[in-house]
Amino acid sequence: MPRPALHLAVEIDGDGAHPAAWRRAAHSPGELLTPRRLARVAAVAENAGFTLVTLEDSILPPGAGNGPGDGSGPVGRIGAVERAAFVAASTSVLGVAPVVATTYAEPFHVSSQLASLDHVSAGRAGWVVGVEEDPAAARAWGRPVVEGADALAREARDGLRVVRDLWDSWEDDAVIRSVATSRYLDRSRLHAIDFAGETYSVKGPSIVPRPPQGRPVVLARPGLVPAGLVDVALVDGATPAEAGGAAGAAGAAGAPLAFAELEVALDTPGETARERIAHLERYSPWESGPDRLRYTGPAAGLVDLLAELGGHVDGVRLRPLVLDEDLAVLSRLVLPELFVRRIAARPLPGTTLRASLGLPRPLSRFTTDGAAALVREETR
Repeated sequence: MPRPALHLAVEIDGDGAHPAAWRRAAHSPGELLTPRRLARVAAVAENAGFTLVTLEDSILPPGAGNGPGDGSGPVGRIGAVERAAFVAASTSVLGVAPVVATTYAEPFHVSSQLASLDHVSAGRAGWVVGVEEDPAAARAWGRPVVEGADALAREARDGLRVVRDLWDSWEDDAVIRSVATSRYLDRSRLHAIDFAGETYSVKGPSIVPRPPQGRPVVLARPGLVPAGLVDVALVDGATPAEAGGAAGAAGAAGAPLAFAELEVALDTPGETARERIAHLERYSPWESGPDRLRYTGPAAGLVDLLAELGGHVDGVRLRPLVLDEDLAVLSRLVLPELFVRRIAARPLPGTTLRASLGLPRPLSRFTTDGAAALVREETR
């Protein structure tokens, strides 16, 4: 059986994947953090046909020890959840997934923020599970440093479990809104989650009713959290086959979908991709992991690469070199061809992000059927 068409996501944080991308932006540096700029980028992504946008984030500003930078670029950002809420209010089809780490943030508050985002977006919210590896993040929070891969993974795993359980802590029919009986809630359908981990415990229930999707779509890198708790695994691979191998491993571990990470630099009408990269490399290098796909060249070549990836993964998250330049080429020359050739799938109007991705709406773990589904999920 052939795979369904690819789902397309794009990272829209800052001015692009290159740390010096701001030098080629089509706006003045002062516009980067304005709502007009964010709305414009989101509108281009939605009109182009992307299923989902993601928004990078950290408690530390860009270039402050948590990523590459030349020291002269933007050193501030607006919180990803706040930006995601603005994007949700200014779009109608586009899925929106901020990066949120629970390394130092309280999972109870993360749960409330993401549930609220799902309500605001009418079911188009996602969550990219992040970690805060830099000790400076601990100092900013006033918390003890979480050190080592195992400890970081533990905090991410426990945080994800707490967030999911809090989303489930209101059953779908907990809100009655009965004027005749003067009852707004059926309190028997609100549940304490009673989570006890290695470093903290959470009682619950949530203060926000269950999200429209039941649970917003969870995206995470393999190995960070158990794959059975994830909806979309974000996989790397230096070739389509390697990305496919990583996707297969994530699927075997329980992740329903896998998206390949792909950095892109495209030829524009005035310059080749290599010329654009060379200009930015004068200021700082475009660093990447050794196992991540990167495409440099004309739009037609990217279409062919995505067609090949379609045989290996369920979707792709694109990381454009410079948003203002590459997103324009993607919207004019790449996505239309993908849709004509039925390589990629458009999001479905009037549906949730889960529905667009072909994911079922999960039952609350506090219902009988939901509890049975949870047991099956966690034993895969």
